[in-house]
Amino acid sequence: MKPMLLSPAIDLPPEEGWLFETKYDGFRCLLVWEQKTPQLLSRNEKILNKQFPEIISFCETIYPTIKSLLPIVLDGELVYLLNNHHSDFKQVQLRGRMKTISVISKHAASFPCHLVVFDLLKKEGTSLSNEHLLIRKKELKTLFNSLHLPVTLNYGNNARLQMIVSENNSKKLWEKVQSYNGEGVIAKRETSIWEGGRRTNNWLKIKNYRYVSVCLTKYDQKNGYFHGSIFKIDQLVDVVIFKHGLSKEEEKTLQNFFKTNGEKGSDTTWELEPSICVKVACIDFDGKQLREPHFHTFNFEIEPSECTWEAMLRQLHPLPQSIAVTNPEKPIWPKHSINKDDYLLYLQKVSPYLLPFLKERLLTVIRYPHGATDEHFYQKHRPDYAPSFIDTELVEDINYIVCNKIDTLLWLGNQLALEFHIPFQTRTTANPTEIVFDLDPPSVNEFSLAIEAALQMKAIFDQFNLVSFVKTSGGKGLQLYIPLPENQFSYQETRLFTQFVCDFLCEQQPNWFTTERLKKNRGNKLYLDYIQHDEGKTIIAPYSPAEVI
Repeated sequence: MKPMLLSPAIDLPPEEGWLFETKYDGFRCLLVWEQKTPQLLSRNEKILNKQFPEIISFCETIYPTIKSLLPIVLDGELVYLLNNHHSDFKQVQLRGRMKTISVISKHAASFPCHLVVFDLLKKEGTSLSNEHLLIRKKELKTLFNSLHLPVTLNYGNNARLQMIVSENNSKKLWEKVQSYNGEGVIAKRETSIWEGGRRTNNWLKIKNYRYVSVCLTKYDQKNGYFHGSIFKIDQLVDVVIFKHGLSKEEEKTLQNFFKTNGEKGSDTTWELEPSICVKVACIDFDGKQLREPHFHTFNFEIEPSECTWEAMLRQLHPLPQSIAVTNPEKPIWPKHSINKDDYLLYLQKVSPYLLPFLKERLLTVIRYPHGATDEHFYQKHRPDYAPSFIDTELVEDINYIVCNKIDTLLWLGNQLALEFHIPFQTRTTANPTEIVFDLDPPSVNEFSLAIEAALQMKAIFDQFNLVSFVKTSGGKGLQLYIPLPENQFSYQETRLFTQFVCDFLCEQQPNWFTTERLKKNRGNKLYLDYIQHDEGKTIIAPYSPAEVI
């Protein structure tokens, strides 16, 4: 079996009768499930079971539930999700090249992939290929519901099989894809049947291209490709090789320009000092080259020196249209030459990791209107001038901001909120969702005390079979996190545990550790803080920028 193929399109179809899905960047894959262990088949019919063991092991765990419905064939995409609309192709590509089982297993633990499913081709051995797409989608949702699998995609969900949601509102979906820097949108005709191995106009792919400015540096007559470069720390670095997208006239003009003004590098190549800038359309950057590049336009408005690594990163991560940035060049961390635009780019790139900690939490931010080295203030209330897309929750006369979306995060970033503080519970839970121990040494010179305390606490946690995580805190300390089952333990119950652990460590090492709250009475000991873990109190979120700088 070979997957049904997509036809490229420039625009989303305007007429009715279409379904729209997020396009993910990964390996197209069929899941053919006949026995306990299914097969993952690539578009070239290569078996991928060895490369993606986390998918296979997950399938085997649900085999008792699904076995009566076999044989089943699902169509989907193997992806490493960064958010609900964007996946990282590099991780999937890297996995596909791995050969050693131990290396694959280690990568699967660090970068677990999903099979995001969008079609059902066979159920109980009966082919559904000739049914209309709407019918197949309905059957797919029924199947996933019966298996208690997610019918809406959630990148934080550990279920390795998830269903892609189709939408009727193409404009709304396109805005989401652009906001989250996704690859594009797929349009499928509602009445389309599944035609394996064929490329038809019933399934269309519309790419979310980004446009990067480069200066042309080389032309190779042998293959017809032009080389584009950018400046990285005053050194020219090749980032793209392209020839598609040029008209015949544009291609001939560039060829003549290189041959007339360039320096001959070999029998078939000419090299040129940076002088001509062009915009290249692409879908991503793989660390060495722009992916799927093609010529877009000449860019006569900039100088070659403006084609820089920093400019490329910003062009690869355009801000959502909903975000109006003020004073992007404003210095935020002058010592590190970091301005507001740099900060917003950081928030975009870290959002897959930061947003899950902020999700559904009543947010308190610390704003630094004149930069990180100047005055600051706490803010809990949603200001009156906040845009309509900012979600809020009214609690005891405070209209808290709830930061579930990247648009909200970037708006707060533009307001120069440099610290994000969150309570220990979500707005839908009455009890803490994690325990946090704060290990505060007297100075950075005693950081080894924090390490020692963390190791001793880990030994205690292991005795109770508790999973814990460590993170840095401020400039000199550590914090230990223990996730909790939702609404199972009260603050009073967690206090008994946190106090026991801290008192035990102080009894074991009284010269190293203390629970004394007054700094002047601690001497040169590390402070074990369990008082802060309480209802109504907040803690700085992991990946919060002030924790990074």
